Amino acid sequence: MKKTGILFLFVLFLTTGIFAQEFNCKVDINTQQVQGFDRSVVSDLKTAMTEFINNRKWSGYNFQPEERIECTLLFTVTQIVSSNEFKGRFSLIMQRPVFKTDYRSPLINMIDKNIQFKYQPSQGMNFSDGTYSDNLTSLLAFYSYMMLGIDFDSFAPDGGTVFYQKAMSVVQSAQNSGYSGWQSFESEKNRYHFVEQYLNKAYEPLRTFLYQYHRKGLDVMADNVVEGRKVILGSLSLLKKVYDKRPGLYDMQLLLDAKRGEIINIFSKATSSEKNTMINILSEVDAPNGTRYREVLRQH
Repeated sequence: MKKTGILFLFVLFLTTGIFAQEFNCKVDINTQQVQGFDRSVVSDLKTAMTEFINNRKWSGYNFQPEERIECTLLFTVTQIVSSNEFKGRFSLIMQRPVFKTDYRSPLINMIDKNIQFKYQPSQGMNFSDGTYSDNLTSLLAFYSYMMLGIDFDSFAPDGGTVFYQKAMSVVQSAQNSGYSGWQSFESEKNRYHFVEQYLNKAYEPLRTFLYQYHRKGLDVMADNVVEGRKVILGSLSLLKKVYDKRPGLYDMQLLLDAKRGEIINIFSKATSSEKNTMINILSEVDAPNGTRYREVLRQH
């Protein structure tokens, strides 16, 4: 299975030279909130964004077609700043496959409300690590690297580090761009903090959770539901460690937004003891949604 042996994939890459792109991302653009724009420009933009994410080689690893990272990126345009400048929000969903099943587990389900960039029809989508070219390619590169980081973390301990470092490089290169979302002081919930918190050793248990929950828990459930659920229950204590250090951490909120429904479903058929342990942890860590977790007590 992909990334269970990153060393093996690296050797395969060296010995075969076989490359396959990492993403199978569906891009869409919603323009219902704006008027008076050239629809051909929007169509060209959609194609450019799709090809930039899906056709670019983002890593040195070989992905089989069925292993490509599934994602959906919706750009909702809220303002046409000028004939070639757009403002709006990104809605991003990313999933990973689960061993021996057709199920795909959500890893990211988030919205970035600070999206603004210029785009000329048929312009070149040029991007190079460590260099700022334009805000559109920086945005797409940043989220591509973040998706890779989180995906790799879910398959191997600290597997995504190199991708978080690349995402941070994008952030650093965009510091003087004049666009919002890149600087630490603007908000505690922006792109800077999204990547910084994954690189911050103080929040290392969050990354350990990604691995334990998915690789040691979810991937086991096709063969042994009880054992897989037991590991998942144990992994929740890692979230409590992060919460105790910093309640309301942005990255944990994002992760819970993606995983909440899945966790509730997993524990809907758990033992009473497992249900109560899950509820006790997550009702504290994710207090605004405590009622949702307690719903499992009514399910058998």
